[in-house]
Amino acid sequence: MSVVTNTTTIGAIEAPSRRNTELALLAFAVAIPIFAYLNVGLAINGKVPTGMLGYGLGIGLLAGTAHLVVRKFAPYSDPLLLPLATLLNGLGLVVIWRLDQSPKLIRLSKIAYGAFSPSAPKQLLYSAIGVALFLVVLILLKDHRILQRYTYISMFVALVLLILPVFFPAVNGAKIWISVGPFTIQPGEFAKIIIAIFFSGYLMVKRDALALASRRFMGLYLPRGRDLGPILAVWAMSILILVFETDLGTSLLFFGVFIVMLYVATERTSWIVFGLLMSGAGAVGVATFEPHVQDRVNAWLDPFGCYKTNGACQQIGDALLSFGSGGTLGTGLGQGHSDLIGFAANSDFVLSTVGEEFGLAGTMAFLLLYGLIVERGVRTALAARDPFGKLLAIGLSGAFAIQVFVVAGGVMGLIPLTGMTLPFVAYGGSSVLANWVLIGILIRISDTARRPAPAPAPSPDAEMTQVVRP
Repeated sequence: MSVVTNTTTIGAIEAPSRRNTELALLAFAVAIPIFAYLNVGLAINGKVPTGMLGYGLGIGLLAGTAHLVVRKFAPYSDPLLLPLATLLNGLGLVVIWRLDQSPKLIRLSKIAYGAFSPSAPKQLLYSAIGVALFLVVLILLKDHRILQRYTYISMFVALVLLILPVFFPAVNGAKIWISVGPFTIQPGEFAKIIIAIFFSGYLMVKRDALALASRRFMGLYLPRGRDLGPILAVWAMSILILVFETDLGTSLLFFGVFIVMLYVATERTSWIVFGLLMSGAGAVGVATFEPHVQDRVNAWLDPFGCYKTNGACQQIGDALLSFGSGGTLGTGLGQGHSDLIGFAANSDFVLSTVGEEFGLAGTMAFLLLYGLIVERGVRTALAARDPFGKLLAIGLSGAFAIQVFVVAGGVMGLIPLTGMTLPFVAYGGSSVLANWVLIGILIRISDTARRPAPAPAPSPDAEMTQVVRP
């Protein structure tokens, strides 16, 4: 009797895609903002808001479409990134709609512009366009490593985006906008992504020279003089942005992202020390002769000292009062008075509404959501199999984290106000579009990192093994 057995190669174990987990989380991410929308309507008018059905269908359709595309084109991607972004975007729409109901803001808008135009419908449109760009990134960007080909082109594009606002008039003391007819664009929001692409490609090639060629001094590894060129150039660029555009936020973001990525690429603590010293020296130097920066520094040092004479002090003071009146659990959605801040209540100072109406607990929950996005981005960087993907994921996560820090820190009085917008929550088309693109790239990197390796091809030497048994 003979038995013939076939020797085959065992394939790779199929990794779970976690798409059903993502779908369940998306259901909660859509339900929570709808409930918050209902809460605002009942608190302000005592009845169910008329636009609740349209709002629920709109955000549900956007989330559902995004999920289907992720399931098709990035099936192994991180299951938390899309629900987290959807939840923040949805809650931001609710907060903006709540501020649209404020009689004070309506009156101020009519005085300034002659008419009142609600911001929530426009923000919903921006969110839809942002999700569309998110889908375009997933469908067209098959492999994130393609971006490495455009390292120096991305540097040129980023510089153009950062320089363009100089040629347009200042808005509220800062030149951060490009005006084209009725449309305005904040190019710094898109530049942070393009800068991360450039730094990833550049540091992947130069990291050995920056990490190994150094001298030890007082416990720190000091870089060689010629290796200081890149950091000096980026430092000078950030200072020029601060001088000519008086844009403290973009300057901090631009330089901070480079330092974070440089540290990750080289693992040298000395780069962080140099970065902090240079950023501090540059900010202090510019603050000595730039009035707009001086006003913000004075408002940070003593927000109530110039409360009646300086608009920046008044805004910071009102924001601090909003946080104080919110207490631990908040006044409740629609029952606060953060609209007293007036200008920029739904953009730069939207976190004040969160702090007053959601309270300390709600503010910590928002910051935790942001922290989870950053954590998933860092986790994606750790899982990425290629150095470019690692650096790009950590660069995008670092840019996101720095932006949240400088915005929240400025509104809370921890650092001078920067004029940037809180990702996904604050009103602003450029911010929503750019951050949805950022999430799309992170999802693409995570899909590549978590995708199981293909099973090796059968060996041509494998033969049928014949076992003869009596």
